[in-house]
Amino acid sequence: MLDRDSLRQAIPLTLRGLELEWPYPQARGKVRDLFWLPNDRRILVTTDRLSAFDRVLTAVPYKGQVLNQLSAFWFAQTADLIANHLLAVPDANVSLVRECQALPVEVIVRGVITGVTKTSLWTLYEAGERHIYGYHLPEGLRKNDVLPQPLITPTTKAGPGQHDERLTCSEVVERGLVDADTWERVQAVALAIFGRGQELAQAAGLVLVDTKYEFGFASDGTLMLIDEVHTPDSSRFWTAESVEQARRTGTEPENWDKEYLRLWYVGQGYQGEGEPPALPNEVVAEMAWRNIALYEALTGRAFDPAPLPAAPRIAAALRGLLE
Repeated sequence: MLDRDSLRQAIPLTLRGLELEWPYPQARGKVRDLFWLPNDRRILVTTDRLSAFDRVLTAVPYKGQVLNQLSAFWFAQTADLIANHLLAVPDANVSLVRECQALPVEVIVRGVITGVTKTSLWTLYEAGERHIYGYHLPEGLRKNDVLPQPLITPTTKAGPGQHDERLTCSEVVERGLVDADTWERVQAVALAIFGRGQELAQAAGLVLVDTKYEFGFASDGTLMLIDEVHTPDSSRFWTAESVEQARRTGTEPENWDKEYLRLWYVGQGYQGEGEPPALPNEVVAEMAWRNIALYEALTGRAFDPAPLPAAPRIAAALRGLLE
């Protein structure tokens, strides 16, 4: 396990983008660089860029490697539940994946009633609503309670600078976003993957609070799990110990995901608009440490960071794989 001092020293080396100088089309997202290849394949490079709010980026050492390798781990853990787009992991930062057409909704699965935003389950429940996103919630729930059963609250895939639109499951079909048969299967698979994630998280002394899944169709019509799975970018994790302490003391559980960084910004009075405050190196190093600790707890593997800079090594690994 890397210590916080070594992580602070790695901050200046953090990757912010990748230039492979290849004749392949490239797209740069908030936290990924994407290259399109022939034969329905893509190179997906997860860099160290981290988005805490829309349009607000910071950089966290080794974050890309954690996300890439942790997703590969979860794809293997859930391959019996649904096919996925992963073909190979030629480098710590890179996945070679099948080209897929993503469904126009993201599948959010929630196992706990929590949150502080105006659209969160807890905020709406605390305001007196009991019929939320198509579900009827019972009386007597407290903040951070486990829900009677996991709930699916899909969202649209918002464009840059826009916020996701919350949907009910019935609206997904009624609006023609996904056909009824596909949506029924997607819901069943999402709940099964979430259940698998809860089991492994519990064994690691963690709580899988909620998560985002993306699904898509490969060119042959196969429904696939795509994007990333149960990473500190796509899921919220608490330590089980901090959950018990929170229930005794009325404090909040300890986040081991990017919510830690978002809450730091909120604590400084920043809500995602205007100029964000400068992020101290100590906070960046702590976020990196938690990412790595989460990886090691879930996988049971020691994190072995690949040396930087990464571009020449990545290019060599991919050329050998694609020749």
